[in-house]
Amino acid sequence: MSHIRAALFSAAIVICGSQIASAHEFKTGDLEIDHPWSRAVPQGASVAGGYLTITNTGASADRLVSISSGISGKAEVHEMAVKDGVMTMRPVEGGLEIPAGGTVALKPGAYHVMFMDLKQHPKKGEDFKATLTFEKAGAVTVEFAVQGLGETGMKMEHDHAE
Repeated sequence: MSHIRAALFSAAIVICGSQIASAHEFKTGDLEIDHPWSRAVPQGASVAGGYLTITNTGASADRLVSISSGISGKAEVHEMAVKDGVMTMRPVEGGLEIPAGGTVALKPGAYHVMFMDLKQHPKKGEDFKATLTFEKAGAVTVEFAVQGLGETGMKMEHDHAE
């Protein structure tokens, strides 16, 4: 009888675990948004970065055209690059293309979201919402998981997805 209880308990853990795993993935149309995250910022900071991966499972390209969040007055997709040893960062004009059948990673040192004119400062262990608007797939609200200063964006312990 105890083996049956153990098996049922294990099954419950697997079922709950699979629900937790999908808790930090979002979908709109043919687009899948995986693990939006940000870093905590110190008081007085006026900007914060946001990172995520967007996969387009559809047959045609789409474009991330805008971002909004209650934590900031403005949000934009920026591109960071190094040319001749000089790091530059600039807004992406016209939106960020997500190619058909492709994946675009917004990550430190590359494309990323800039939350500007912060109204509240992201704190480690908290989440904040943002709305991503795509040209074809429309708008989707996602939650950015806030990690500590200097963290790399690896999935947090409570996010069991691989």
